[in-house]
Amino acid sequence: MRTNVAEILSEDTQPIRTEAELRVLEDTYCSHGDTVHYSAKPKFFEACEGSYVYDAKGTPFLDLQMWYSAVNFGYRNERLNAAAHSQLDRLPQVASQYLHREKVELAAMIAQDAERKFGRKGRVHFNVGGSQAIEDSLKLVRNFTGGKSLMFAFEGGYHGRTLGASAITSSYRYRRRYGHFGDRAQFIEFPYHFRGPKGMSKEEYGEQCVRKFARLFESEYNGVWDPKTGIAEFAAFYVEPIQGTGGYVIPPMNFFIELKKVLDQYGILLVVDEIQMGVYRTGKLWSIEHFGVSPDVLVFGKAITNGLNPLSGVWAKEEMINPVIFPPGSTHSTFASNPMGTAVALETLKMVNEQDFGMTVMAKGAYFLDGLKQLQKRHAIIGDVDGLGLALRVEICQEDGFTPDKATMDWLCDEGMKGDLQVGTKMYGLVLDVGGYHKNVITMAPNLLISHEEIDLALALLDQLLTRRR
Repeated sequence: MRTNVAEILSEDTQPIRTEAELRVLEDTYCSHGDTVHYSAKPKFFEACEGSYVYDAKGTPFLDLQMWYSAVNFGYRNERLNAAAHSQLDRLPQVASQYLHREKVELAAMIAQDAERKFGRKGRVHFNVGGSQAIEDSLKLVRNFTGGKSLMFAFEGGYHGRTLGASAITSSYRYRRRYGHFGDRAQFIEFPYHFRGPKGMSKEEYGEQCVRKFARLFESEYNGVWDPKTGIAEFAAFYVEPIQGTGGYVIPPMNFFIELKKVLDQYGILLVVDEIQMGVYRTGKLWSIEHFGVSPDVLVFGKAITNGLNPLSGVWAKEEMINPVIFPPGSTHSTFASNPMGTAVALETLKMVNEQDFGMTVMAKGAYFLDGLKQLQKRHAIIGDVDGLGLALRVEICQEDGFTPDKATMDWLCDEGMKGDLQVGTKMYGLVLDVGGYHKNVITMAPNLLISHEEIDLALALLDQLLTRRR
């Protein structure tokens, strides 16, 4: 694969308009509602390779968020790009009323893997984006539970911005101007240990959160349970095993086992959202595998195609999704199981199954986390660091190491985008992502193929930024 950025840029058609002219056009004709404008003047990029994106000058920007964990296997991954090119030359398009080999093989691979891990036969249903797959899962749940529309979800949870998905996303700002489509979820406390009760271990806090949730079923007057009929008003609990937009918050390892006991006791389905943490971000295909429970429904997307094609999907247990209970046409998108997406996703899963990919991710993650802990010792404004695999968090606080500092977090992101960080004789930029309940967390989702040298570079660039802020 080429690594000469000048060569890449020279082969592309150079833009006719200047950046200033493009900004005028963007300001005049582009919607600002599609989450582009986190900063006043979003950066223009011209090329990408591996762990880097490049501006028109060829300055490398080390990307520690990789398109919100959609590009898990590096930009322009040679093998996955080749799969896309091959499919483009053979069968890039076909109506979904027909079949193609890639769809069937991909569904079988995911379902057979789930049956081995979770002990349940199931089926896979495809769509084109994470929010759309969440919508499909809501239909599956409502259909299976006789039309129940109430769901539990977590404080800090994020499941998308379509009307149904935003109803189970805890941030009111995603719903404020649009009202509700159906019923808003009841949001339950997530064991965010750094900001939890003092004097409790992580495990103790997780147990307390489960006890609070279980209390809802003590009597009919808690509002969710009819003890006379043994029927719950709520259909399912939607969870991110590790919170994504909420700030890569990692619960104690015993948490979901205890939570699942309550759900099973009262007939509540467990729906696991793996859109951001799936496909080896945490060192396993699905992050829920770390926590010892089996979901009833699992939703995936993003990195399954390494960001090359919008493809998402839902795995559900057989009794929820078989053709009798969920017949043809139950929910549909024209591009749902498109050949380009399914071909790349199939190649992605083949690639990670050829080696102990998870062990490599865990080793790199431990190395990166240790480096972040060293930074924490040197910089008082780092209040918390944590990680699982290559899902890592750095919480930026005031000098007391606890009070959230969003202003400094925003400054770090903007400063990293200047492209003026120097290591040796070379200039770099640094791409960071903002998350967390208070928007003060660096949520790190680096390239899973990142080298140890690049991890060292990332730590050096972060150290330089943090030192510059003093």
